[in-house]
Amino acid sequence: MEKVNQKIDRAEIDELFVTIPSGTVKMKDDRTKKSWSVTIESFELSKYPITQALFKAITDENPSAFKGDKLPVETVSWLEAINFCNRLSEFLGKNKCYTSDLATEKVAFDPNANGFRLPTEAEWQYACQAGTPGIRYGELNEIAWFKDNSNHRTQEIAQKKPNAWGLYDMLGNVWEWCSDIYDETVYGTYRVFRGGGWCDQERSVMATTRRRSHPYSFRIDDLGFRIATYSRK
Repeated sequence: MEKVNQKIDRAEIDELFVTIPSGTVKMKDDRTKKSWSVTIESFELSKYPITQALFKAITDENPSAFKGDKLPVETVSWLEAINFCNRLSEFLGKNKCYTSDLATEKVAFDPNANGFRLPTEAEWQYACQAGTPGIRYGELNEIAWFKDNSNHRTQEIAQKKPNAWGLYDMLGNVWEWCSDIYDETVYGTYRVFRGGGWCDQERSVMATTRRRSHPYSFRIDDLGFRIATYSRK
């Protein structure tokens, strides 16, 4: 672990995050036709999806199908994403947010931990929309890599225009795991992912599109993650 840690620049971690202001977001599930509002407290969110360079520096692994230090890491399960969060927290001397039991597929989250975590689904959508009610924060070709412009693969992070809060690639490039269970009654432990990916058509790449899959076994080459924290102090 020590050898891995030497590759990490603590200043880069600090610069990775932007502060998301408090507010309210309106959520909707097209499957159930339900709508609801969520109050969001201010939090920190990474400017772009976790890159392969940072993922490898923390885990000494790179599972991605498309290789490149500045490409978003992909082909990672939800479990692998939260394990990354825990390991980054440990490296910086913070309290881990997650404990998991593979046998029972149960994950415990500590809301008082000051470490790193996945954003909630509501936090993700709120941050993506950046204070607007729209399904996108700009013209799609200018803000996102999707089927029409991606050249059939992921692209380096932060090349497209950011949203109003300085977040890049919230739409397109890779879908992003969120912390939430989608619908435990119907889908068990399935977790939510949001945002659309490089191989999706325009109609799927929206701030409001919701998808879900198995947290331990589902890995695909257009699914990655970004991280959040309540406090970096």
